[in-house]
Amino acid sequence: MSNYPLVNFHYSVEWGGSRIGFSEVSGLTAVQDLIEYREGSSPEYSAIKVPGLRKFSNLILKRGSIREDNEFFRWFNAVGITAERRDITISLLNEENTSIVIWKIKNSWPVALKYADLNAMKSDILIETLEIAHEGFAVDFN
Repeated sequence: MSNYPLVNFHYSVEWGGSRIGFSEVSGLTAVQDLIEYREGSSPEYSAIKVPGLRKFSNLILKRGSIREDNEFFRWFNAVGITAERRDITISLLNEENTSIVIWKIKNSWPVALKYADLNAMKSDILIETLEIAHEGFAVDFN
């Protein structure tokens, strides 16, 4: 077992059996709300603090646009009164391509889809950005 910090540039993303390559994954953030409460007859002149609801940031996935692959748009375009929800697995990989950290995102669905600006003066890759809402994640260290 080594004691060096994990690197964050070697990872895979899977949903519904499909493995899709992404150049960037962000938004793996959980926040615990804080509730301050004080009973009127309390001898203390300060509030107590108790945990409230847990909130999760939206997940941001970025990838180079691939010809004839319109899956992001089809999933986003299918959202109406209801949405097709998918579980997503993000795996941080070691040098042998083995998962060492796994984030399991539950009940996700797209809330925004963005394409990079087109610019005749640059030679960049056309990047698709998909923003995904979800109902939380679990983290497993292997």
